Amino acid sequence: MVDLTYDLHLHSCLSPCGDMEMTPANIAGMAFVNGLEVVALTDHNTARNCPAFLKWTEHYGLVGIPGMELCTAEEVHVLCLFPTLEDALNFDRYVYQRLLPVDNRPELFGEQVLMDGEDLPVGTEPRLLISATSISFDQVYDLAEQYHGLMIPAHLDKSTTSLLSNLGFIPPDSRFTCAEVRDLSKLHRLRAENPYLEGCRIVSSSDAHQLDAIRGPGGPTLLAESRSVPDILSALASPP
Repeated sequence: MVDLTYDLHLHSCLSPCGDMEMTPANIAGMAFVNGLEVVALTDHNTARNCPAFLKWTEHYGLVGIPGMELCTAEEVHVLCLFPTLEDALNFDRYVYQRLLPVDNRPELFGEQVLMDGEDLPVGTEPRLLISATSISFDQVYDLAEQYHGLMIPAHLDKSTTSLLSNLGFIPPDSRFTCAEVRDLSKLHRLRAENPYLEGCRIVSSSDAHQLDAIRGPGGPTLLAESRSVPDILSALASPP
């Protein structure tokens, strides 16, 4: 067993709200400097900067996980993490077809910059990536599983775009086994109000949109069988 430092919720410059310094190379480099071992790229409704991200996490000796922060029809944010880049990009294509056809307005929302493996911009995404999709929350578990991935409802303690803020409760037929809480001091109250969470593994990540927000030393850790992505996802999916 290995105890791994992690940050599983990071946004690159492809997210319109992500800082332009959040390039794949810069994210991996800052994670390395901060002593992290496992990092996931989870841009809004896209995984298309993950190829470059995985190149740079390998360069720095980190475990890189390709992912996405999916926005459901109810505007609930859900992290979706995948064992392979192929799975993540296949999921990306499925999601893109179900994204609202709204054009990005960079002057209002920010640029959405695609990066190559040399950490150079190669284009921009014209469709607004922070829009909702037509995918409902109750579809996400099966959908992620279809692409061999894991769903993690994001930032449950956030007052917007979370499962609890937008739906007001955890649906009784939910099957997710891992959830994210940004401020772990709120976990006791959240579990008392939502007993479902007692059976969930809880992770806490940065939701970083700027380099200086990426998790540093002394953060939470995850116990896994090995440093392989499948073993890490298995540990996340296992009950506490």
